[in-house]
Amino acid sequence: QVQLVESGGGLVQAGGSLRLSCVASGRAGSMSGLNWFRQVPGKEREFVAAISWSGGATYYADSVKGRFTISRDNAKNTVYLEMSSLQPEDTAVYYCNAESVGVAGGYWGQGTQVTVSS
Repeated sequence: QVQLVESGGGLVQAGGSLRLSCVASGRAGSMSGLNWFRQVPGKEREFVAAISWSGGATYYADSVKGRFTISRDNAKNTVYLEMSSLQPEDTAVYYCNAESVGVAGGYWGQGTQVTVSS
């Protein structure tokens, strides 16, 4: 089992920045890829960004490319999401997801709310 705890969400004005963190505990060594998703009430959860185990490969949704940066620190079992130039449409609950061999869908955190005011 892997437990994920997100933090860093909050209220920010349009154009501002936030840094989300997700700390893993438990069998963190079983994790491979790490991802960030977000969800708005009434809509499906959507992919935001992903990073490989080594950190050498990153992937972004088109909507956040150039504004968000995903990174990880394996020594701290932590993945980050640096968000800049935030817009009201970025408002959502952001979830951390950890891929793990043999675990369909991986593990999920409880989410952290990001609200961007116009």
